[in-house]
Amino acid sequence: MLQTEARKILKDAPIMWRRINSIGIILDCNSTYAYKVGYAKSEILGKSVFEHVPKESLEDMNDSLKDWFETGNVTDRKITFKKQDGTIFPGLLQAVSLYDEKKNLLGSNTVIFDLSEMSEEKIREFEKFFRDAKNKLDEIKNTEYKKLDENSKSEYEGVKKMFDMLLTIDLKKLKNIR
Repeated sequence: MLQTEARKILKDAPIMWRRINSIGIILDCNSTYAYKVGYAKSEILGKSVFEHVPKESLEDMNDSLKDWFETGNVTDRKITFKKQDGTIFPGLLQAVSLYDEKKNLLGSNTVIFDLSEMSEEKIREFEKFFRDAKNKLDEIKNTEYKKLDENSKSEYEGVKKMFDMLLTIDLKKLKNIR
């Protein structure tokens, strides 16, 4: 899959990121997501979002998808995630919709915070990453955006919307959610 400069920001990001289609199938993810759930990226792509939650959390994930379909966003949705080895971890899911140039829903960009790792150091790492990503997106907007095709512009807008949302999160509050 061709990666735009906007999506390259997410490739080895410290955050768990995945892109899903409009029915909850994982189209792409970054190395952090793959590592955290314990699968190779090739084992993740094409699978349902339900593959990475224990059966006790299937309803939570289903409710999250319903909210996303109804509102176009999901914020601060606590969901337990399951690794390949069967261990679980508490996650906080944030998702924003992706649309094509005709405003048809394509899917979402989703970020998941592993709540078991929310330390001061991790929060500082995330905050720096979010600022750096915003600066890189601003640079793309100023230098390359006009040259992008419609699909690349749509992808840029989706990634920008996701980082705009992430920059509004009070990460210090996440430290206390379990």
